Amino acid sequence: MNAKSTFEEDVATTSALLNKTPKSFPTPKPLTEHGGAKVIAIFNQKGGVGKTTSTINLGASLAELGRRVLLVDFDPQGGLSLGLGVNAHSLPLEQTVYYALMTPTADIDQIVLKSSVAGLDFLPANRDLGTAETTLGAEIGGQQYLKRALTPLKEFYDVILIDCQPTMGQLTINALVASDEVIVPLQCEYFALHGFIELKGNLDKVKSFLNPDLKLIGILATMYERKTLHNREVLGAILEKYPEDVFETIIAKTIRFPETTVVGEPITSYASSSGGAASYRRLARELIARGGAK
Repeated sequence: MNAKSTFEEDVATTSALLNKTPKSFPTPKPLTEHGGAKVIAIFNQKGGVGKTTSTINLGASLAELGRRVLLVDFDPQGGLSLGLGVNAHSLPLEQTVYYALMTPTADIDQIVLKSSVAGLDFLPANRDLGTAETTLGAEIGGQQYLKRALTPLKEFYDVILIDCQPTMGQLTINALVASDEVIVPLQCEYFALHGFIELKGNLDKVKSFLNPDLKLIGILATMYERKTLHNREVLGAILEKYPEDVFETIIAKTIRFPETTVVGEPITSYASSSGGAASYRRLARELIARGGAK
């Protein structure tokens, strides 16, 4: 079975579980003006669910559609930076998102790096970011620091995607306060589904106390293996419990994703004709169709 037919099978699986006809999300019209970016946090409290992979490849797919996209590496592990070919742990503090976060006078334009994809930029992160957890919790207004840092950039970009760390700490709270929307990558496993209940509760608390405009734009089923009964059952349970919140596009597990990290580029350029690239391109179109991006 080739990549295209496998991808189409996954689309059909989701649609069948939703009792819907598979949608064909149209390619959106090019933007005539840029700016006024939607800010979207990519977050799950569980690690290893495809969060960084989704941030990079969704961003690259949106850039292919003519959107100006900024990715924010907001995890001290620096995985997003590495996935775009930059080992941020070797960068000086002044060239990372930590400096922009903690220094009100920082020229954030000087910290933004260009990726290998036209229209796709990013703010790198390294271990220094981890030291912000204690500082942010002790500072008055510390929960607003990332929002303050990103504000000057919103008028240049159409979409800003924040790759959050897999814990509900001060960094993640900063990301959620700065965001308009949240995408939750959810691995098709029982424990991931159970953990979403706690995650949803935390999102509701942020919405109630800190960011009343925060919206869950979608749950993204990731690392799906169609041949595994457990995966199919969990996907069915997710769709049954949250039918309106789940993206119709699902991301299947493939060796191509680890390979892209090694080469430091998105799957849309590394393996452009693969099923994984097709999935993220469809996700980008679906996100725009849902109103989650321009």
